[in-house]
Amino acid sequence: MTDQVLILGGRGRIGSSVAQDIATHTQAQITITSRKPAAGMAVSDQLGPQVQFLALDLADVGKLEDAIARTNLVIHCAGPFHYRDASVLQLCIEQGVNYLDVSDHPSFTRKALAYSSQAQSAGVTAIVNTGIFPGISNSMVRQGVEQLDEPERIHLSYLVSGSGGAGLTVMRTTFLGLQHPFEALIDGKWQKIEPYSDREVIQFPPPYGRAGVYWFDMPEAFTLPDTFPVKTVITKFGSVPDFYNHLTWIAAHWFPKRLIQNRNSVEFLARVSHLMTDVTNPFSGIGVAIRSEVTGRKQGQKAGFCSTLVHDNTAIASGCGTGSIAQLLLEGKFKKPGVWAQEQALPTDLFEQTLISRGITLHQEWLEQQD
Repeated sequence: MTDQVLILGGRGRIGSSVAQDIATHTQAQITITSRKPAAGMAVSDQLGPQVQFLALDLADVGKLEDAIARTNLVIHCAGPFHYRDASVLQLCIEQGVNYLDVSDHPSFTRKALAYSSQAQSAGVTAIVNTGIFPGISNSMVRQGVEQLDEPERIHLSYLVSGSGGAGLTVMRTTFLGLQHPFEALIDGKWQKIEPYSDREVIQFPPPYGRAGVYWFDMPEAFTLPDTFPVKTVITKFGSVPDFYNHLTWIAAHWFPKRLIQNRNSVEFLARVSHLMTDVTNPFSGIGVAIRSEVTGRKQGQKAGFCSTLVHDNTAIASGCGTGSIAQLLLEGKFKKPGVWAQEQALPTDLFEQTLISRGITLHQEWLEQQD
């Protein structure tokens, strides 16, 4: 029988990229959903005969349950996840259906991970935080950790050009990440961090070169310390062109907190930002760069391992990240009942195989360390 995949929020840029990747690499029949029938049908027509459309509002629990019952795999792409609970995951567990999502907000990640024992009992494999970052970036960290005998410090840097080829949801997520201080593990102690603070200039691969990144609240800030025995985890994010960084810094540090925490204000800022990137995208591109640096000890000596990735379309890269795990689940090559962040579940050898099959190359090097 043909595998059935349900992609919630599949009309959006990220969801449709996931659908395209699965259609390219599997024979599965894919159903994408949206609350807007005309727009959803237009996207499904563009994606080809493997993809069909279902008008669905996640608030319609009965219709959602029926849709999940007819599928082998559910992929949740209907963000922003700041506003979501884990009800879709709960329904999947109740019906014994495997689950993936592209969530990127720590509050949602914590809600989802709380269902791990139920998923394990039901034999359901559920992976959260798939995509590009978090997602591929987490597996890059795992790959680096496995090179060392004693990993101590993880430094993740993300850079996105313009809109990244994504829609309004990603813009909303950026401003939602500025609302509150968050905790990060530094030198073995959890410390409060102000979002978009402590600018650091990082050397990325061409075409980016040196670019500024800032502290940003990501699920990796707590899933990586839960997974690996490290003392420090740094997660930083930046934009290209650089003036977007300065505008975001102003929003984080000069705007009244009540303004940035207001849902209508976030929507306004997201829409204005998206209009601005429509102007700059032709010059900046819509790509992404990731730099993962893991330092510690190997054979008793200080050592560091650095992995970098560049892709010319952030949304497509995210589709590759989620689609690759979907492919492994559908083909029966990967199974791990429970709810996991990607780095906790996906073996490095499978991660590397899926990147190769999608033409994505990682540049890796050992870093010189001084005792």
